[in-house]
Amino acid sequence: MGAGHDHGHAHSHAPAGGTATAAYVGTLRVALSITLTVMVVEIVGGVVADSLALVADAAHMATDALGLGMALLAIHFANRPPTGNRTFGYARAEILAALANCLLLLGVGGYVLYEAIQRFVTPADTEGGLTIVFGAIGLVANIISLTLLMRGQKESLNVRGAFLEVAADALGSLAVIISATVILTTGWQAADPIASLVIGVMIVPRTFKLLRETLDVLLESAPKDVDMTEVRTHILALDGVEDVHDLHAWTITSGMPVLSAHVVVRSDVLSAIGHEKMLHELQNCLGDHFDVEHCTFQLEPGGHAEHEAHLCH
Repeated sequence: MGAGHDHGHAHSHAPAGGTATAAYVGTLRVALSITLTVMVVEIVGGVVADSLALVADAAHMATDALGLGMALLAIHFANRPPTGNRTFGYARAEILAALANCLLLLGVGGYVLYEAIQRFVTPADTEGGLTIVFGAIGLVANIISLTLLMRGQKESLNVRGAFLEVAADALGSLAVIISATVILTTGWQAADPIASLVIGVMIVPRTFKLLRETLDVLLESAPKDVDMTEVRTHILALDGVEDVHDLHAWTITSGMPVLSAHVVVRSDVLSAIGHEKMLHELQNCLGDHFDVEHCTFQLEPGGHAEHEAHLCH
């Protein structure tokens, strides 16, 4: 705390392991192993049974595997210590991995939709019985992965991306089973490309939602659970605070929101209670109402903002 200066800092630190995703490394590794295994099984099943739905689900599994691998790689970089040039370290690597994951998902979704339409033009002879077997294996594996990722998806964009992918896969496996059952009982081959269309439609909207959240972080939007009007109101309610300007809040990576503000305080109040107590009050004020990981406050006397504006010109 800079009791003898016009600025000060109040900090709390990220969870042990560096970022929200770091706590789920083991879970991501298990999910990756399951995904790779099911992907191979479904590729074999898709070729043997001539099922586009199985191949589509396997393609999505491949994207899942790549996304999980990138998430694990991002954790490795995110946990590297800060440097003089990268003062937050490589924490933002997780968000870049989530962005790449979104782009891959959109590509896979587009591919599945295209191939499904082609199947309507050129129908295939899909083996329903084999497709059901391989689809059931995929469904069970996806349910196991979903259970493992359930908790982490609430805390990390990367884990949420993996969770959404696996959830889409689980629904895709269910669609595969249903379409294969229809083929087996009625002989209606169009059920297979229809299931593929369902899988593609499930992939795209979920991906856009994750993409929007990822871009919000990259564009340094205020965290969705932090109302900036309320933050300003709480700060202004403190005794002696006359104004707040240059108020900013953004997210470095999942679970690491930060905030900075220039707070104008009456000189007589600062003289009476001191800078350190004022900083404590500001930190406690925000800590009681908002979940912000790292706060930085600059305390200023009245008129200092005009002086700063003059210096900028």
